[in-house]
Amino acid sequence: MMNASPLLSFILFIPLLGAALIMACPKEKHQPIKYIAAAAALISLLLSLIVFLSYDFQKAGLQFTQTYDWIKDWGISYGVGVDGISLPMMLLTALIGFAAVYASWKIADRVKEFFALLLILISGVMGTFLATDLFLFFMFYEVVVIPIYLLVVMFGSTKRVSKEYAGMKLTIYLLIGSAFLLVALIALFITAKDMLGYPSMNIADLAKLNFALGFQIFIYILMVLGFGTLLSMFPFHSWSPDGYAGAPTAVSMIHAGVLKKIGGYGLIRIGLFIFPAGAKVIAPVIAALALGNVIYAAFICLRQKDLKYIVGYSSVSHMGYVLVGIAAASLISINGAVMMMFAHGLMAALFFSMIGNVYEKSHTRSIEELGGLARQMPRMAVGMMLAGLASLGLPGTVNFIGEFTIFVGAFSHYRVITIIAVSGIILTAVYILRTMGAVLFGPRLEQWDHLQDLKGVEMVPLLVLGLPILIFGVLPFSVMDFINSGVASLLAHINNIMIGGIL
Repeated sequence: MMNASPLLSFILFIPLLGAALIMACPKEKHQPIKYIAAAAALISLLLSLIVFLSYDFQKAGLQFTQTYDWIKDWGISYGVGVDGISLPMMLLTALIGFAAVYASWKIADRVKEFFALLLILISGVMGTFLATDLFLFFMFYEVVVIPIYLLVVMFGSTKRVSKEYAGMKLTIYLLIGSAFLLVALIALFITAKDMLGYPSMNIADLAKLNFALGFQIFIYILMVLGFGTLLSMFPFHSWSPDGYAGAPTAVSMIHAGVLKKIGGYGLIRIGLFIFPAGAKVIAPVIAALALGNVIYAAFICLRQKDLKYIVGYSSVSHMGYVLVGIAAASLISINGAVMMMFAHGLMAALFFSMIGNVYEKSHTRSIEELGGLARQMPRMAVGMMLAGLASLGLPGTVNFIGEFTIFVGAFSHYRVITIIAVSGIILTAVYILRTMGAVLFGPRLEQWDHLQDLKGVEMVPLLVLGLPILIFGVLPFSVMDFINSGVASLLAHINNIMIGGIL
């Protein structure tokens, strides 16, 4: 079966085509390799913008779909499509992927391998957001693991932890998460086949089935362990900051910006959509664990001296807000959770690109060694301040919209937990403002007078990631209307299933 709308397939496979062309280039041709990577990322971004601007949020539902039968005996198909939930994640991946290429523009060692692996990583992450078939989703998730490990161990930093340690720890945790998901996938496939009378891995088909409550709880717990590990849910979070610290700048941007969001997206798109009754039973546990993310990780940030670790633990803290929104499972809170994932992706990627630029030129990420950089690097300071202010949820930035919406939507469901979670904003303000003050302001340090400010291609990440933080912060409806259409359809489906007799 086929629905002739190839745009999403082009968005998905153009980075892979770019990787193939790069592998065909002689390894000493650094500039052509970089131009191919930039062109592939740009085309994917432009097509993503076309899809974003062409999506009819009033119609809602999956659009730009394309489906082919693949492995008929197992009910597996190549199926892609976007709705209001996956659309912002697609755009986010394209924006960060494009910015990551330019954040790596000055790489001079093993350029061919770096950019080929980076494009494969971008395509793998993109595939998880576009897939409408569970097997295809899991396949793209597994595709991500190999390039991210190689990129970390080959090009990572050894400033605080060795790149080998960071790469292995990151990969082990990703594989542990995928192991739980694989068990859930096999159990779901077998049970659904018995109920349907034929095999199917189509997410929409599986969501129509009234699975027994006990089965839903069992599978949803497996998905919480799998997707929660990827989302850095407390207490399965420790791999994440080490992974950021050991990774090269571009990988840190993709890791924090979109890879982590696969966990939250999976809990909504697969967990909540297919197993609503199980999600309702487990939700209080998720909400309680989310406080560990929000409060514990924020206190850890107060003790950190390494810029990457501050942003790393800050990301763990912010994912707690997403978990609270998912646990509340209301229209407003899930809207906020999706918006928060989109907003945090922009902010974290911008933060890591600015930190990477400083580290590349100063060879340090220590707050105690830096100071007064706003004088030597004013444009970099603008980028870092914009990311910092977005992180603490300043009104006018897109992050404020996500946080506010989550709190409003979750308050009626988990009043005490929401009140405690709000205190995370105060802690975030403390460590962000203290960090910005120490690194960017204060007396001018002559030892950093040789540092050059952002110029040329170095401005691309600032513009590509910084402008959306402000534009979508001032005009939140430009994203929220799409998100709301997707979440409303999802919850309407869940209500129909619940009325059908499970609870």
